[in-house]
Amino acid sequence: MASPQTFMHTSGNTEPVWIHTEPYDHRPQFSKLAQDAEADVCILGSGIAGISTAYELVSSGAKVIMLEAREILSGESGRTSGHLSSALDDGYIPISKKHGNDGAKLAAESHAWALRHVGEVARKLGIDCEYRTLPGYEISQYPKGDPKHDEEVSGMKEEAEKAKELGLPATYKDGCAIKGNELLDARFLTLLTPSLSTGWDGRIDQRDATVNTEQATFHPTRYMVGVLKWLAEQPNFSCYTHTRALSVEEKGIEILGIGSKEVHVKTEGGFNITCNDALEATCVPLQKLSVVAQMEFFRTYCIAIRIPKDYIEDCLIYDQADPYHYARLTACDDQDEYLVVGGCDHKVGQEQENGRYAELEQWVRDRFTKAGSVDYKWSGQIFEPVDYVAFIGLNQGNKHIYIITGDSGNGLTHGVLGGKLIADQINGIDNPWAKLYSPKRLSSIVSSLPGMAAHDLQINAQYKRFLQSDIDDIEDLAKGSGGVLNPKTSTPIAVYKDDGGSVHQYSALCPHMKGVVCWNHSEKSWDCLVHGSRFSKDGVQVMGPAAGNLQPFDKSGEAMQQQAVKG
Repeated sequence: MASPQTFMHTSGNTEPVWIHTEPYDHRPQFSKLAQDAEADVCILGSGIAGISTAYELVSSGAKVIMLEAREILSGESGRTSGHLSSALDDGYIPISKKHGNDGAKLAAESHAWALRHVGEVARKLGIDCEYRTLPGYEISQYPKGDPKHDEEVSGMKEEAEKAKELGLPATYKDGCAIKGNELLDARFLTLLTPSLSTGWDGRIDQRDATVNTEQATFHPTRYMVGVLKWLAEQPNFSCYTHTRALSVEEKGIEILGIGSKEVHVKTEGGFNITCNDALEATCVPLQKLSVVAQMEFFRTYCIAIRIPKDYIEDCLIYDQADPYHYARLTACDDQDEYLVVGGCDHKVGQEQENGRYAELEQWVRDRFTKAGSVDYKWSGQIFEPVDYVAFIGLNQGNKHIYIITGDSGNGLTHGVLGGKLIADQINGIDNPWAKLYSPKRLSSIVSSLPGMAAHDLQINAQYKRFLQSDIDDIEDLAKGSGGVLNPKTSTPIAVYKDDGGSVHQYSALCPHMKGVVCWNHSEKSWDCLVHGSRFSKDGVQVMGPAAGNLQPFDKSGEAMQQQAVKG
């Protein structure tokens, strides 16, 4: 069991593969805010979106203050799989139906720009982060010979044509199979004997692929740490960790350009930051509804499994399953590489007791027979907008408060392009991407209303947990686990029993919209099924839209939460 401080470094009980070569103690340290402060821009969140925006603004001369509620990179950016792709998860055919061909083309251009920009910044700042360009292969989930294979391939061909129409380097190729250091045409496969074969050498034959060239990958935390270290050296940048923002509000009067407003950021410690503009780069904004109600919230899983060096071509792999599987390579040691494989997404609150890691491992071993041990396993969270495009820009109802949210499975490129877009808007520079990503857009949201209605019904159904209890008695809990005890005559209680058998209790009501949380066995966290807020086993908020922690219900819970926060 991880210590209470684990959740200060990352948003789960498990740890991602990125700490293998970039441990937490390699990350720069910042102090807690100890007085009121002023800045041109205040950025909430130290993930890829916040760091990218800070880089663009600081480079343009703006005075920037960054706030992080825990340690830097403690959110979802440190738990990604590290893909940089312009072949978007939702596909360009669905995106064009919601946003038109012009909107789809802007999406393609902006993500292609983002993956290149990461490489440019890494080279400029001298960051060694494994950045390289490489091909991405999209394959059918079904083996050749299965009638469903041909049906799925037909859809892949249409998507490849749409991507090519939008200017992306996508080509469908019959008979492609992923091997060692090259993608071999099917006619050569018969020349390979089992003893010599490398790469995809399992019995499942999933040849045929859409080849997306000019994709990229990197070590995400090495990159972000590198940019943060550069920022820390700049006189117009400050960062404060363990400084939780409780509210972000515009104050003043501004009508048709007359008058002025300023933004006030209130922190848990009682200090305030006054700024011209603010950005909530917190995965999901710390607010009640609006764009929060226009997204669905999913958990996704990853493993890092050893494979021999040069056994698999350096590439990105995606199948067409729903949820789909995805894979890439990263450094391990002198003999092996890690194959990072993810997938098995599901809505928040629908976890299996031990996660979905066994399913991912079996998927690998069925296809790559030389796979070795699984050394890392972890999960993350995805925010899926109803119209497939992130919300980047001025928040609804605001003139100086910006948001970046709705990663739609492409959070890294969304965060990087979001940094450019937000910086341009704050600096008064027209950006052609602004209309597509605007949080105030209406037409594509209106066309998604039927899906939103079904989503709303599902959300409302989650409130049935007010009538449910996970456990009948605290004695039912095993050590190192949690569950909700619902006395029905009082507030539901989130009960955690630590490894020593001591019991710690918190209110089970999420402070966002009073949904009843559930226990996530895999990550040892409390997750809200309503809008995806998450809390450590100690009740510390690690994921919005909730702004605060679960309220301790007894002295033991209060002491444990204070220990987790103070370290």
